[in-house]
Amino acid sequence: MSNFATDNLQDSFQRAMNFSGSPGAVSTSPTQSFMNTLPRRVSITKQSKALKPFSTGDMKILLLENVNSTAIKIFKDQGYQVEFLKSSLPEDELIEKIKDVHAIGIRSKTRLTEKILQHARNLVCVGCFCIGTNQVDLKYAASKGIAVFNSPFSNSRSVAELVIAEVISLARQLGDRSIELHTGTWNKVAARCWEVRGKTLGIIGYGHIGSQLSVLAEAMGLHVLYYDIVTIMALGTARQVSTLDELLNKSDFVTLHVPATPETEKMLSAPQFAAMKDGAYVINASRGTVVDIPSLIQAMKANKIAGAALDVYPHEPAKNGEGSFNDELNNWTSELVSLPNIILTPHIGGSTEEAQSAIGIEVATSLTKYINEGNSVGAVNFPEVSLKSLDYDQENTVRVLYIHRNVPGVLKTVNDILSDHNIEKQFSDSHGEIAYLMADISSVNQSEIKDIYEKLNQTSAKVSIRLLY
Repeated sequence: MSNFATDNLQDSFQRAMNFSGSPGAVSTSPTQSFMNTLPRRVSITKQSKALKPFSTGDMKILLLENVNSTAIKIFKDQGYQVEFLKSSLPEDELIEKIKDVHAIGIRSKTRLTEKILQHARNLVCVGCFCIGTNQVDLKYAASKGIAVFNSPFSNSRSVAELVIAEVISLARQLGDRSIELHTGTWNKVAARCWEVRGKTLGIIGYGHIGSQLSVLAEAMGLHVLYYDIVTIMALGTARQVSTLDELLNKSDFVTLHVPATPETEKMLSAPQFAAMKDGAYVINASRGTVVDIPSLIQAMKANKIAGAALDVYPHEPAKNGEGSFNDELNNWTSELVSLPNIILTPHIGGSTEEAQSAIGIEVATSLTKYINEGNSVGAVNFPEVSLKSLDYDQENTVRVLYIHRNVPGVLKTVNDILSDHNIEKQFSDSHGEIAYLMADISSVNQSEIKDIYEKLNQTSAKVSIRLLY
């Protein structure tokens, strides 16, 4: 299959497509090593070809915050240029770096704000190699046609196991006993140390992590209650309660597994701690904004709360290093660390070899399928659109990826442009103010492809266009 941007047409078409420094689409099959790394549910069959918007050697990927090597391998197997950094970047450096990359991979520390994304002139997609996406301005990214992907499943087990470990550690005061023995103090006590069997675990947020935690907790003999804003089928003998107060009143351990939203900000504060059982425990491995830590400190000083385990904080250090978790970062830090029976960990809920490897594969696969085929399934800020991969024998076929504002009359305008050609498949969907149309058009030559692009580029609702062939 020929490449439209070839011979004498290459330079002129490259300028028309407005892909800075990048030639037009190239049709190549995926490497065998790439197919071997893909999970079966998203594998590319041997009878299909991957469509790519740029020459693979010009495709630039920026990976920050020590993204797992499984992702690097997937991108390099595609021939992409990969720049890998172990840490996040200051805002000014990130603005400079993001100017000419086509995809960026981040974890939880990097903030992709509107100010930064304004400079991302070539950015096609963002990969959050974690569960959360609150570090990205999702609405602004969508308005610029930038799809954002995350990993909603891959670290669920790791987080659930950490919470189970913290339940036992708090019940037995393991943190305090370990610190004491490290300093030479032998303090063998049983007072206020408990078995977890028969106790009640209250889970706030019964999603991927909360539900998996529920199963593990029941296997250890805990009773499980959960609260969620939607009705969710219980696993095992867990029971959903109708109000947060009911969960707080009845639980010995309360653990949070919710996203960072305006509704969840400080959802555990002084009134909620007052509603809990005397001597209850609090665990937060979700987002640092959902627990009001000054109120928690006061509740622990009053012996209302017997212990707490925190893995996330309102403000976290940008990189590893001694002395970086201090009162300058959060003005209550020194008071927090002085409390008894409090476990503090540096946002390690998903930090296991297994989770990071799986996250690397999951997110890199999503990005590659979006770049190569336009498949946006799994995007968090974007319509989820997908068409079957094109077969090798489908020559002279172009895939149109048209991202536009979700306003009336757009499909009529677009279909007027495409209707002169043989539309093999077409799929359109919307997400808020943005809509996404994907169409495969067969029996088109190079001049017709250019004509389709130029006409679509003139439509008033256009956000961005890619033609893959």
